[in-house]
Amino acid sequence: MKPEISNLTIGFVPLTDAAPLVVAQEKGFFEKYGLHVCLSRENSWSQIRDKLAAGAIDAAHMLAPMAPASWLANAYAAEKFVTAVAFNLNGNAVTVSEKLYQEMVAADPDAMFERPTSARALKAVIAERLRKGRETVTVGAVFPFSSHNYALRYWLGAEGVNPDRDVRMVVAPPPFMVDQLDRGKVDMFCVGEPWNTLAEHRGLGRAIVRSADIWRHMPEKALGVRQRWAEDNPDTHIALVSSLLEALIWLDERANRMEAAYLLASERYVGLPAALLAPALVGKGALRTRRSIVEAEDFLIFHHYAANYPWRSHALWFLSQMARWGQIEAPANFLAIADGAYRPDIYRIAAARLGVAAPLCDAKTEGAPDRAWVLTEATAPIAMSASAFIDGGVFDPAAVGPYIEGFIRHNLRIDPSQVYAGA
Repeated sequence: MKPEISNLTIGFVPLTDAAPLVVAQEKGFFEKYGLHVCLSRENSWSQIRDKLAAGAIDAAHMLAPMAPASWLANAYAAEKFVTAVAFNLNGNAVTVSEKLYQEMVAADPDAMFERPTSARALKAVIAERLRKGRETVTVGAVFPFSSHNYALRYWLGAEGVNPDRDVRMVVAPPPFMVDQLDRGKVDMFCVGEPWNTLAEHRGLGRAIVRSADIWRHMPEKALGVRQRWAEDNPDTHIALVSSLLEALIWLDERANRMEAAYLLASERYVGLPAALLAPALVGKGALRTRRSIVEAEDFLIFHHYAANYPWRSHALWFLSQMARWGQIEAPANFLAIADGAYRPDIYRIAAARLGVAAPLCDAKTEGAPDRAWVLTEATAPIAMSASAFIDGGVFDPAAVGPYIEGFIRHNLRIDPSQVYAGA
């Protein structure tokens, strides 16, 4: 079908996981579907949000939680956003300054031998700083409604650290995070690549835990569009999803990853040497332990394990964390929000046209099973993998309220029983 509009402007933030947009542009996938795209580099997620809401851009490289967050009654955005294709699972890491790293080693050396690294040593550092009357640890996240923020909070909470009381949480855009570490404005951060690698390259910090260690297959970025735009331009939307799905399949091939690094290195996109972009792409995004460097398997998943499917259980989990940490201040119908913001029905149309297997269910249990498995409720069987949380938790999308109630550390502003109330 012919797109209703063919000239599109798509915003992105300079990150390695903007690769699907860059590949679709440079390898001709957009053009194949009759789309003429201008990629617009933006410095921050707030710019992405505001420009997309205002119609200054047609679509965007978007943090996965931004779409459901835009549907809340206390919406942070002027428009409702939807996503019909996810870009990747995993891809973030927690980096600490060299000074903080040494404090953590001194405070609890055994904890720093663990794999994955817990926040136990950090908890000891926080307590020691408090005892000595020093300022607590300052922690940077890229946006309030981001997987980075929720990963950090989950990691901290798993060891009894309350991120709203025991540390100081601040927001900084990804391209500026390393500078914030260098200037001592933050002691640690969670950010996507290549900024963790750059911090290590400059000798400023060490990546100690990956988002994949906190939640084995944590959803990260997605394509975001305005709800009204999607309704007005259904064929354009499907063409856009189709072109990106082809780019994501291309990226999933390891043989193509170095070429992707060189494409991203352009000043038009990320503007850093390919050598700094390659580690995360080729599966060698490294973590430093006290004994060795640990190479990351599947640091960035672009397509396999149904990575591109907009699981509504992902939206519901993000909403559970928004509620847990006080970002939701009034009763909300989580199911209605997830149904509106995440559109697996649109994904299935695009996947069918490409002959790509797609799930036929809209949600799944997150955090289980703890082994490889096969999704048979799909147009063709799909190989899946374990999806564990660092604390062994399991998220049942049919029991969001009880899940939220189960957290000891939280900053709840609503009764968890109200998560199915009127939006």
